[in-house]
Amino acid sequence: MSIWKIVTALGSAGLLSASLAPSGNAHHSFAMFDDSKVYVFTGVVVRINPDANHLQIYFAPLNEERKSVLRDDVGKPVVWAVEMAGSAEVAREGVTVNNFKPGTIMSVGMHPLRSGQPAGDRQGGLFRCPDNTPPEPGKHCDAVGGHTTHGEGVLPEPKGAPEQKG
Repeated sequence: MSIWKIVTALGSAGLLSASLAPSGNAHHSFAMFDDSKVYVFTGVVVRINPDANHLQIYFAPLNEERKSVLRDDVGKPVVWAVEMAGSAEVAREGVTVNNFKPGTIMSVGMHPLRSGQPAGDRQGGLFRCPDNTPPEPGKHCDAVGGHTTHGEGVLPEPKGAPEQKG
């Protein structure tokens, strides 16, 4: 076999394998999220992880009276995480480390993880309450004068509810 035939065969094999490989824009499945449930939280930002692939905001949900955060059996704050698009994309919506500093009160809807871990992917808009201004009992930041909206949409209607301590 001539060197030209070997090069051509290897080149063809390389093109074929490249065409069958997953795209660089491929994305993980959302099967890990339970889209039959929608949780809506108003909580206090604990920290933000501005990952390039998926920005996450970790927050402690407020109780229905909006006076304190929910706590577990030993008194530690319950912390949930909401996953969003990449940092650059959500920065265009105003979701940044500077706009969602620890202590910020926010409201968000999400499809929870099927595993039961306290996390989910964002559904609808994200709403930020004005500094030090929680909503009225049972309400969310979208009902507070002076709130800001980040992303398109409204808070979704809840379907199901997480088991939590108040």
